[in-house]
Amino acid sequence: MAYLLRGLIILMVLGISLTVALAHGWMTLSMSHIHIAIPAFIYTIFAQAFVMFYFIGVARLVKNVHMIIHSGQNLNELFDNAPNDLEPYKKKVDQWHRDAERSKRQTVPWTMLMLVLGMIAFLLGGAHDTNLVEKTIHSGVAYGFIAAMLIGFVRQWYYLGKAHILLRRLKAQFEIPDAQM
Repeated sequence: MAYLLRGLIILMVLGISLTVALAHGWMTLSMSHIHIAIPAFIYTIFAQAFVMFYFIGVARLVKNVHMIIHSGQNLNELFDNAPNDLEPYKKKVDQWHRDAERSKRQTVPWTMLMLVLGMIAFLLGGAHDTNLVEKTIHSGVAYGFIAAMLIGFVRQWYYLGKAHILLRRLKAQFEIPDAQM
């Protein structure tokens, strides 16, 4: 899943880069940057929703395992034959819980900032097109969106790799099938 999500965010950056290149006149197509910005930003919303819910889902899965291990109840969800001593598992699960929460905290705010700035830039682009705001206002917010997108992209790329490894280790430890969350 992490590889799919990495592919989605690469396509997002390429779509926004194409929009910027058209807006600055670095390349020309039969369509203006406005016509490319609409599907590019809709795709950005789509990709960021997937990424955000992936991190939320990973954190929730690890939190559920953490709660089961620490409460000692419902151990049959993790083990066929539950061991009497859960201490070796507690240390690993505690670390995985911290890592999953860190991944979520380091990526979701950038996702939200990216979406908010993108929406504002999108709306200001329409306002500029109808001569309600100056071009510099639209451009400034668009540059802020691009900066947030690039920072968010780097963080998401890094933490997608971390979350992927975390899931592999968690699922191997408790023999959870790959297709199950």
